[in-house]
Amino acid sequence: MTAEADTQQERATGRVWVVRLDPHGRLAAGAVRLSCSRPACDDQRFSSTAEGRRAAVEHVNLHLSRIREGGGPRGGVWCGCRAADCAWHTADAPDGRHGGAARPAAGAVRCGGPVVLTVYADRAGRLWRIAETCARCAAAIPECRVLDTAPPPARAGGPEAGSPGSGQAAGPAAGPATAGGTAAALFSDHGNSPAATGVPAPTGASAPAGAPTGDSSPAPRPAPVPGARAAAPAGRAPRRPRRWGKIAQRIVPYYLEPEALRLELIDLGDAFRAYQRRPEPDLVLLSGLHDRKARAFAQWADVCGDASLHEDADRAAKAAVTCREMHDNRAGGPLGGLLSTGEQAAPRLLTRTQAEHARTVLGHLGALAPGHEPPVHLAVLMLTLRAARAGIGNVTGQDLGGWLQGDAERVLDALVAAGWMRMPCTAAEALDARPEDPTAVTVPTLLPDGQRPFTLGKVTRARISGWAQKVVNDRKLRKKKSPPAARLLAVYTAAHTRVDGGLGHAEDDGLDLAEAAAFCAVPPEEVAEHVERLLTADWLSEGSAEEGRLRGRLSDRVLHLSALL
Repeated sequence: MTAEADTQQERATGRVWVVRLDPHGRLAAGAVRLSCSRPACDDQRFSSTAEGRRAAVEHVNLHLSRIREGGGPRGGVWCGCRAADCAWHTADAPDGRHGGAARPAAGAVRCGGPVVLTVYADRAGRLWRIAETCARCAAAIPECRVLDTAPPPARAGGPEAGSPGSGQAAGPAAGPATAGGTAAALFSDHGNSPAATGVPAPTGASAPAGAPTGDSSPAPRPAPVPGARAAAPAGRAPRRPRRWGKIAQRIVPYYLEPEALRLELIDLGDAFRAYQRRPEPDLVLLSGLHDRKARAFAQWADVCGDASLHEDADRAAKAAVTCREMHDNRAGGPLGGLLSTGEQAAPRLLTRTQAEHARTVLGHLGALAPGHEPPVHLAVLMLTLRAARAGIGNVTGQDLGGWLQGDAERVLDALVAAGWMRMPCTAAEALDARPEDPTAVTVPTLLPDGQRPFTLGKVTRARISGWAQKVVNDRKLRKKKSPPAARLLAVYTAAHTRVDGGLGHAEDDGLDLAEAAAFCAVPPEEVAEHVERLLTADWLSEGSAEEGRLRGRLSDRVLHLSALL
């Protein structure tokens, strides 16, 4: 007995190789790090998960080929799974991710059978494990493939039944015998295949039990690996594994009822993954997928009572609305974006939400401006859009000269004198500022510590400011040397259009003439003069200012600048 104990203590533990993919750097970048548990293998970094998975599979196959060249698994070693306290097992239970609940306690599953070389790959494609384990542990580990079986170690008195490395499984858990006196393996994951693990068996390695393949090795191989479960009773058909799936980082349980909901969630997950592989986006298709997801997740939440599923359903419903709005903005709305010439219109520069924010800023212009004259209103509008987020905006001499032309110095001095803004230099020096060294203009009423009339996000502020810059600096308006009042009227008309480019909410309704005149800082009777200028510059295709209404339609040339009502 003492000699036998000394022999067991001297026996080596089964080898284990663990290959992992972990995020590297910022999660949004998608970079991954490939690491191997063997000290001789250096870490590798890849820019994408797909590239990292390919490298991981190649690394696993490299280790498998070296193991094969070294003689395959060793027959006289202790089970590597037992050395890890059998932490790789899962017990049978009616629910759980892999059909099992918590793993059994250490020692609850007895090791037995010959030593086998196994490979395991998790479904997420983030971990691969090669290990020398006993046959029983290999059969109890889900998603585990047996690649090779070690010959039993030579002993003077013959192998002891039930010991690691013996050719016979111990106890009642041994698998069923075949006609030839050997045992057929019955694995926990019946649906496992080389495609599921992503790791092909090395050349010459034995296939999983039950596969009709020959052994190309010149040396005789032992009997196939015994299974850990008994065969189904006679007359009862084996139960087929139920289809499982994943959607939005959630596992769809195979026991989820009703069946139609489970299949819908699985199909939705597959549909979203197929959409991500499309070369071009399709917002109509994507909005439909989000609608289906919202309905399915709401039903799932009612079945499970999980509040987080209701939150996911609400987010999916909002995403569907956003996708439809984006499609309307890109395609020109329900009319399909067709111009009067029959050509396709360019996508709108502003979304509907951004257009609402732009009209909010325009509505505060009269209250913000310290004077009632067109150049002052134009300067206040453009500077407000530059400083709307933090109260400080950068401008160059080219900007100021393009907005106000020869009147820029006088207007800037008037705004500084009225206390509406502050500059670290004189107006003349600001007009000389270059793009690499702009002038920082501070608007006290827009500073974050004050009572600001509105707040804009970073992207929204930049998009609206760029939109106003394109309108004010339109090439034909500059070519016709349009005055500030005409440019303000161009901004006002572009901000209040329908899908077809018409002004106002309804056909022939138009805009209030008094409000347009107040925005442009001119009397209502002078608006008609500036409408003529916009018609000459091909900004409006038709327009009139009479009977207290401003009516007209943007030309197809500038329809992409319209902010849809």
